[in-house]
Amino acid sequence: MQNQKLPNATTVLILGIVSIVTCCCYGIIGLIAGGVGLMMANKDMKLYNENPEMYSNYNNLKIGRVLCIIGIILSAIWLAYMIFMFSLVGLEGMQDQELMQEKIRELLG
Repeated sequence: MQNQKLPNATTVLILGIVSIVTCCCYGIIGLIAGGVGLMMANKDMKLYNENPEMYSNYNNLKIGRVLCIIGIILSAIWLAYMIFMFSLVGLEGMQDQELMQEKIRELLG
């Protein structure tokens, strides 16, 4: 019997990479890409666990799943940081670097 490839393993790998690369885009794109990749990975893992000897690219799926998890964590940290900075200095401070530095100096003493 010939081994098949898992249907979403390559897509999960690509989404994992995209989630890490785009984690600094306010965190939202990385969260979406990582979440979708993680859902697809879980679906393929169930498929693989039913008949492991039938599929050949399980390593790509595992690597993609790990990348999705890392991308979700980095995106969540970046999103929390952006929310914190927005609440700290406001919209004007986020757009003007000098104003941001002045507000941070005021907060620090």
